[in-house]
Amino acid sequence: MDASVIVVGAGPAGLMLAGELRLAGVDVIVLDRLPARTGESRGIGFTIRTMEVFDQRGLLPRFGEIRTSEAGHFGGLPLDLGVLGAAHGSAQAVPQSTTEAVLESWARDLGADIRRGQEFTGLTEDADGVSVTVRGGDRALRARYLVGCDGGRSTVRKAAGFDFPGTPATTELFLADVRGVELEPRMAGQQTAGGMVMVARLPGGIHRIIVGERGTPPRRRTGAPDFTEVSDVWKRLTGTDISMAEPVWVSAFSDAARQVTEYRRGRVLLAGDAAHVHLPAGGQGMNTSIQDSVNLGWKLAAVVRGTHSEALLDSYHGERYEVGRRLLLNTRAQSTLILGGDEAGPLREVLGELLERSEVERHLAAKVSGLDIEYDVGGGGNPLLGARMPQLELVRGNKHTTTWELLRPARGVLLDLDDNAALRRRAQRWTDRVDIVTATVRDTPTDGPPTGISAALLRPDGHVAWTAPGSHADLPMALDRWFGPGR
Repeated sequence: MDASVIVVGAGPAGLMLAGELRLAGVDVIVLDRLPARTGESRGIGFTIRTMEVFDQRGLLPRFGEIRTSEAGHFGGLPLDLGVLGAAHGSAQAVPQSTTEAVLESWARDLGADIRRGQEFTGLTEDADGVSVTVRGGDRALRARYLVGCDGGRSTVRKAAGFDFPGTPATTELFLADVRGVELEPRMAGQQTAGGMVMVARLPGGIHRIIVGERGTPPRRRTGAPDFTEVSDVWKRLTGTDISMAEPVWVSAFSDAARQVTEYRRGRVLLAGDAAHVHLPAGGQGMNTSIQDSVNLGWKLAAVVRGTHSEALLDSYHGERYEVGRRLLLNTRAQSTLILGGDEAGPLREVLGELLERSEVERHLAAKVSGLDIEYDVGGGGNPLLGARMPQLELVRGNKHTTTWELLRPARGVLLDLDDNAALRRRAQRWTDRVDIVTATVRDTPTDGPPTGISAALLRPDGHVAWTAPGSHADLPMALDRWFGPGR
């Protein structure tokens, strides 16, 4: 074996997965067909949940100062994300190129082997592993598992024969980063008589513009569109001329919505856009992709290291497929609101009325922020079960810490809030995989406090697998399910 895991694609999903695997001590090779990062930035921010995930791994300081906001939208209708009471806001104006640079530096620091200019061309799977052919490499490579993180046109997905059903594209949209022109921000997008326009300010005097003209089906392209196409559409939709602007880069995308029927086939798995494509409404695509990798990384590492059976990998499909399905559902709904013409007007008006109800606004704000995700971890009465653990301010001995700081090593955490020695003894057989922490709560968050719990078992991805009281399963059963048999 050249490595335990080969990851194809050095975008946010692939780099995040490489870092997660290295935190667990698993050797990984990342292949990317491009000789260097493109510098292009399709994603320009983080949802609240991605901010939390980066905080769990101690990554936020690597980004420097991050401007956050509590303003969001659903299909162009404004949302107040502050109703969620989360510790973080959503991040704005963080170019994807910066995200990739940070994640690559982190993964390399942890020992990931990232090989650029090496293009995946095919695979052969057998009972022991996967052999990968590479254009630009000296020879074929072999690993126990292969993960495709190579985007919406994934060659891994095609080579492994994954089904990719969904709805075809109906509308082509343009994305361009431009400088040399001053435009008023329209972060949520603005309806025009003929389509939709959006503007966001980025660092360095750059403006991100997105334009979509109704009734323009996607064209088959061999390269990037010319900026003249973008400026012509902009003028038709807004009446203003931006042809004098300097394009930094230009791209085209569509409203196609597709999802694989399975996230794993034997020793081949998919994450990110390789598993799901959709209209990038609210920037959810890159964020969901990063979270795919955080869900997969610790599970794949446990199987590779032999502490758990391959059955744990089935939970990756079971949990992330449903997240992807709901993602396509909400982005298709937003597509109707954003790209629909006059016929969508009544829908916008009715939804606008509903958003005046706080419970509706909270529901949609949680959906676009990634805070509504709950996994099936076994029955119980506590609402924390399966949800992500909010940030708790803790006192541990004479030191202050948080639940997210406890997750920095990407290990499980048994949080004992009642100084229960008997409970801690029951978890001793898992201490090679789970940290046992005795602490008291210093401050209770407003975004879902763990009312009345005396203990909680946290998975490495920050989701709650067991609580006391509130879980039907006992602690050893939960530990065995998520971390494998005890020593």
